[in-house]
Amino acid sequence: MIRINLLPHRELERKARQQQIAVLAGVTFILGLIIVGVIHVAIIEQIEYQNGRNNYMKDQIIILDKQLEEINKSKVLIHALLAREKVIETLQDDRVEVVHLLDQLVRLLPDGVYLRSIKQTNHDINLTGYAQSSSRVSVLMRNLESSPWLESPSLIEIKAATVNNARLNEFNLDVKFTHSSENTDGKIPSADLAKPVEKPRN
Repeated sequence: MIRINLLPHRELERKARQQQIAVLAGVTFILGLIIVGVIHVAIIEQIEYQNGRNNYMKDQIIILDKQLEEINKSKVLIHALLAREKVIETLQDDRVEVVHLLDQLVRLLPDGVYLRSIKQTNHDINLTGYAQSSSRVSVLMRNLESSPWLESPSLIEIKAATVNNARLNEFNLDVKFTHSSENTDGKIPSADLAKPVEKPRN
């Protein structure tokens, strides 16, 4: 009977399987490294791309901040110019009002009445002066009432006074100055210029 020793053959097969396993393990390890490397590179690229976008956004934000700062400066400048323009317009209006007020007082002042002081607070005018008689003060108040620029004359006080050895009546009255721009457009009405001033009846 012939005996065959199979141990070397089995040993060779075992070594062959171990080699295959080792090769597969090596290939798997290499493939794993390649996959990890590819994923790592892809992640790095994504991070760099996102960092680039972030840097771009930061640069744009800086540019927008500068533009907003310029806009704010422009707004402040515009507000300052508008405020200055409003002040100038107010001064011009006040100047026109003063001209009208003085013109009215000069033309409405009857003979025998002399003004000592004129005080204006907003549209309230206070007049103090001297009159030869109380009737002349009444004429002055009627003249003021008839003016399109003045209204509501109110006598505060009238009393006897001696000025330069002359006996006069010292008066103090208030009157309101109306802003009649819709009637004049910065000019004195022609009808008002032609209107005669009432003279006192003595």
